[in-house]
Amino acid sequence: MHEISKAVNTINQQIKEGNSVLGEVDHPDDLKINLDRVCHSVEGMWMDGDAGCGKLKILPTPMGELIKTLLQSGVRLGVSSRGSGNVDDRTGHVSDFEIVTIDVVAQPSAPNAYPKAIYEGLMNMKYGHRLLEVARESGHNNKVQRYLKDEVKKLIRDLKI
Repeated sequence: MHEISKAVNTINQQIKEGNSVLGEVDHPDDLKINLDRVCHSVEGMWMDGDAGCGKLKILPTPMGELIKTLLQSGVRLGVSSRGSGNVDDRTGHVSDFEIVTIDVVAQPSAPNAYPKAIYEGLMNMKYGHRLLEVARESGHNNKVQRYLKDEVKKLIRDLKI
């Protein structure tokens, strides 16, 4: 958990510094990011207990459009970290772990590595489009923004997607 937490902090620092963290469809055989296979960017990461979690943004690339179409068609896709580190052959202890990126995969090795597609779920709801319009129209009215933020949090908790 300590190594994952350090790797999550490093990813967030890269993002904070303005560096893009791009992910691909499936895992390639190496640590290099292949631009022709990029489908999303990692927007941020955090720890949830002993698990690293994150927010991904699907990009309008050919592979991103593939992922978007699969999600809209109801395909359940997973995610998997791609990184490097040292593994002690005797104890199995991992050290110096670094996440290079998070990739979208059909079958993740972790059993709970299936993210929820929030935007797609929201857009498929009866008033999803209207909610986004209200958010845009609220501008810089702090009272409206606070109310909207609280209501969106409730909505997301209730999505059950």
